[in-house]
Amino acid sequence: MESPYKGKTGLRRLVNALRYSLDGLRAAYRCEEAFRQEVWLAAVLLPTALLVDVNPHWKALMIASVLLLIIVELLNSAVEATVDRVSLDDHRLAKRAKDIGSAAVLVAIGNLTVVWTFGLTAVLFTKP
Repeated sequence: MESPYKGKTGLRRLVNALRYSLDGLRAAYRCEEAFRQEVWLAAVLLPTALLVDVNPHWKALMIASVLLLIIVELLNSAVEATVDRVSLDDHRLAKRAKDIGSAAVLVAIGNLTVVWTFGLTAVLFTKP
């Protein structure tokens, strides 16, 4: 069975998509502690990336690494909610799905850490 929302087209579809996306951001912020922490981290890091004196390529990488972490956390939260919706019973596949989502977040955090370390090192050690 196809979703009844798939029939929407044009501006109505765009308005609905924006509303659903904002609902998702609100739900993630309200219900997911890790997402809230990462939003606050982004609130510090994004302006810092804009203000720090690095070349535009490093600036873009620094911003992208923060946004990637937010994206991965949203996807991980969606996987966790879906698994919990299906069943709250302990099951090896449910654990695997949640662990893989968590691993994706860990990789995104590692990526952010490496990018920011190299970016800030470039600022500290290449300026006269």
